[in-house]
Amino acid sequence: MQMAPHQTEQVQSALLILRRRLGDALLGVYLHGSAVSGGLQPQSDIDLLAVVQSELTESQRSGLLLDLLQLSGRHPAVPGGVRCLEVMVFCQAELNSSEYPARAEFVYGEWLREAFEAGVAPTPERDPEYSLIIAQAYQEAIPLFGPPRSELLAEVSTEHVNQAMRDSLPGLMDGLHGDERNVLLTLARMWHTASTGNFLTKDAAAEWAITRLAGADTTALDYARRAYLGEVTDDWSREGDAARALAERLSERVIDSISR
Repeated sequence: MQMAPHQTEQVQSALLILRRRLGDALLGVYLHGSAVSGGLQPQSDIDLLAVVQSELTESQRSGLLLDLLQLSGRHPAVPGGVRCLEVMVFCQAELNSSEYPARAEFVYGEWLREAFEAGVAPTPERDPEYSLIIAQAYQEAIPLFGPPRSELLAEVSTEHVNQAMRDSLPGLMDGLHGDERNVLLTLARMWHTASTGNFLTKDAAAEWAITRLAGADTTALDYARRAYLGEVTDDWSREGDAARALAERLSERVIDSISR
C-alpha cells in the first residue's frame, strides 16, 4: 500500500471515528479499492468497509455522519490535499445471510454530501453495487482493525456478482453524461470481471479492454484511462457521441460475457 503520510493519517483518523462511534459493536475495518489494488490515483477515494455485530442506532449513524463530513475531502480532491472518503458499514448477520442485493447499515461518500448537508439522514438500504463492493473486498481488502477479511466478509456468489452487474447497467448508462470517464472505466472493469471473475483497478481493466476493442473505441477508452491516471485533463464536451457509442458497446460486452 503506497499512501502519503497525510493520507495514512486520514485513514487512522477514520478508524478512530469508527471505533469511537461504534464501540464494542465494531468487529472489523478493512481498507480496499485503489489503495490496495493498484495505488491511489489523483481522484481516487479512500475506501473503507466496516463490519458490525448489530444494526446501528440512529445516534450512531448521525455521529458517524457528523465526523466523516469533517474528515472527508470534498470532490474533486485537491492535489496533495485530503482524500474523499467512502465508508460503508455492514452488519455481520447480513453478510452471512448472502441475500441479494446486499444491505448496508451506513454509507458515506462525497456524492452524498449535498444531500447530507441539506439534512437527509443516512438510512440502511439495499443496492446491487454493495454486492459488488463486498465481492471485491473479499478478494483484496486488508484489515486495519479486526481479523483477516475471510473471517468476517462473505464470498459473493458468481450468480450474485453477475446479477449485480446486470442490474447496475441501466443506472450507469443513464449517468453517462457528465460522468463519462468514471462510467466508461467502470464498464470496462465490469467486462473484465464478467469475463474472468476477478476484479482489477479501473486503469488496468481499461488496458485489458483496449486490446479487445478497435478504432475510435480504443481511443476513447484510452483517453478515459489517461485522465484517470492524471496524465490529461479530460473534456468530453466534443466527445459525447464517441463516449455514448463506446458505453453501449461495453455494456453489450458485459451482457454477452455474463450470458456465457
